[in-house]
Amino acid sequence: MASKLPVDGKGDILVRIGHSPDPDDAFMFHAMTTGAFPTPGYNFVHELQDIETLNHRAMNCDLEVSAVSIHAFPEISSDYALMNCGASMGEGYGPMVVCKQGVDEEEARANVIAIPGLKTSAYLGIRLCWGEIQYEVVPFDEIIPRILDDTYMSGLIIHEGQLIWWNKKTGGLPMPLGGNVVRRDLGQKMMEDVTLYTKMSIEHSIKFPDTALEFAKKWGRGIDDETNKQFVQMYVNERTIDYQREGRESIRLFLKEGQKIGMISADFDVDGMAFIGQPGE
Repeated sequence: MASKLPVDGKGDILVRIGHSPDPDDAFMFHAMTTGAFPTPGYNFVHELQDIETLNHRAMNCDLEVSAVSIHAFPEISSDYALMNCGASMGEGYGPMVVCKQGVDEEEARANVIAIPGLKTSAYLGIRLCWGEIQYEVVPFDEIIPRILDDTYMSGLIIHEGQLIWWNKKTGGLPMPLGGNVVRRDLGQKMMEDVTLYTKMSIEHSIKFPDTALEFAKKWGRGIDDETNKQFVQMYVNERTIDYQREGRESIRLFLKEGQKIGMISADFDVDGMAFIGQPGE
């Protein structure tokens, strides 16, 4: 049975969508949160917070819909279902360790690394790649400034740069970073409705990019138009509309690799994962 939800003055159900203050997420949710197309019976509003905060809010079942790290999904899977749309997947790119010029990999690995959160996919990724590391958790938008002021020798940043080890390890699969989840107590119909509107929102922004890019730029922290466009195109594409078989396979493999190193519960049924809105195969 669906949970009781607040309604607006028109009697539409209010659905809160949590997403990170990044251009790619803003681009995805632009249409559905600004009324660019009809969503009968629903009023979607967005709440912007960093991904680690959203991961923890999902653990408390705070929001009806949220972007989360794939790393965090097993821990919230009893309360949320993963949508088959809204993926952030790196096709040969993704999180990256950065440092000042002259610092080599050996030095970076031997010192404390600033990371954006313990439940981020970036952190699981670096553990799969480098094993045990020394780290301190730092808000994602403070990592580079604190490298520049010499607080840390290196830092793990999200949604940046080139990343080839996962691509090579898996024979070309994209690296799963983030996804959208919908709360299970809304009931099956509402979960499917919300997932459909999310997919429609992504499709709308891809079809009519100019307005969506201008909206997304507000969260680009001063980036120019071309950089904003390139950033969005890296993470919003056909696989964002539908994970596709390779995307779902990559998510399962990523979580299984996490189970091997003890960062994902061995009790989580990776093979039994279902994706709301997944087409028949």
